[in-house]
Amino acid sequence: MFFFYQIGIRLFYFGVIISAIFNRKAKLFIQGRKNIFDELQKKLSQLPTPNSQLIWFHCSSLGEFEQARPLIEKFKTKSEKFKVLITFFSPSGYEIRKNFEGADFIFYLPVDTKRNVQRFLDIVKPSLVFFVKYDFWYNYLNELHKRKILTYLVSANFRNEQFNGLYGKYLQKVLNFFSHIFVQNESSEKLLQERKITSVSVSGDLRYDKVVQTALKPKKNSLIEHFKANDRIIIAGSTWEKDEEILTNCQLPTANWKLIIAPHEINEEHIQKVISLFPDSLRYSEISKESVSTALDKLLQAKILIIDNIGMLSNIYQYADIAYIGGGFGSGIHNILEAVAFGVPVIFGPNHHKFPEAYEIIEQGGGFCIADANDFQKVMDLLLSDEKILKMASLTCKNFVGQRKGATEKILSEIKIN
Repeated sequence: MFFFYQIGIRLFYFGVIISAIFNRKAKLFIQGRKNIFDELQKKLSQLPTPNSQLIWFHCSSLGEFEQARPLIEKFKTKSEKFKVLITFFSPSGYEIRKNFEGADFIFYLPVDTKRNVQRFLDIVKPSLVFFVKYDFWYNYLNELHKRKILTYLVSANFRNEQFNGLYGKYLQKVLNFFSHIFVQNESSEKLLQERKITSVSVSGDLRYDKVVQTALKPKKNSLIEHFKANDRIIIAGSTWEKDEEILTNCQLPTANWKLIIAPHEINEEHIQKVISLFPDSLRYSEISKESVSTALDKLLQAKILIIDNIGMLSNIYQYADIAYIGGGFGSGIHNILEAVAFGVPVIFGPNHHKFPEAYEIIEQGGGFCIADANDFQKVMDLLLSDEKILKMASLTCKNFVGQRKGATEKILSEIKIN
């Protein structure tokens, strides 16, 4: 199996090189790894005294980084001797967080060939390593295990079907390379223990710590505040085409209610499609360029605002009364916890089976799953039929997140650091 893995990695890299001719993300993937070992050597040579300890966090993409952020920040405040290296596999993570001030070094992860892995670890020499949620690269994990470098998997979540077939055998092998695995829930712990992976414990999900952190100190946005004024707001976050169609096919409340749409894809082609569905909408990028008086006048008059940038969504949920979370009619729902942390009831599509928090919030009455536009209309009618129903759903959401925070401290209490 692992012989074919080595071949597969090279074929994968070759495929990305070909794709880079016409695909922007693939091009960034290749360009970001150009001369990476020279850059690593140059930057890491700036490490201060021999007492410094390098803590390496690997995140597949942006979501995993945001999940690990409370843990990363704890290490940075714990002691000056700790230096933090973050690696990303995906351009969508690296390009957005390459200037993150909470880390000392940020790089792409070199492709998982044996030679790359040995060169990388010879330069980096990490004291502790954290892989966030997944991204199980065989050569990296195998070499870390051989070198007896403490390597942890944090905020992991497993389902029974992942252990089926050839991938299941691969997964069981690589999971044994970790020094310890911190899982989100007891069902994941049980699954691993049944497969003789015993160095495992339940810490909870780091995302709860992150969203609580954001909700306690949210960044204010004067333009959104003026758009909201004395009205109430529905925020449709991380939407795809199917989600946007559902929004247009429903009779949303008009009196004292406004709509904010934050599409998952913000390329110009998709933004224009959204505008065609909502022709009376304002674009955030355009309104932010207006003079103050013109912008305020337009915002007060408008009913629909389109957020055409990345990075604002998690904070603007503070202005929402109801949230529609996109992705549930595609590969899976996006982050519902960012809205829930602000006490905002969430509505989403049927594809949420990979997200235990979705099932739990539905059971407790703070979340609502819909199958189509008719369902969405029914849920909206329910929430708006009685103020008490909306307030109860909001309170449920606030309590839901508060009861589940604390994963960061649990992980740190288990890790032996000097």
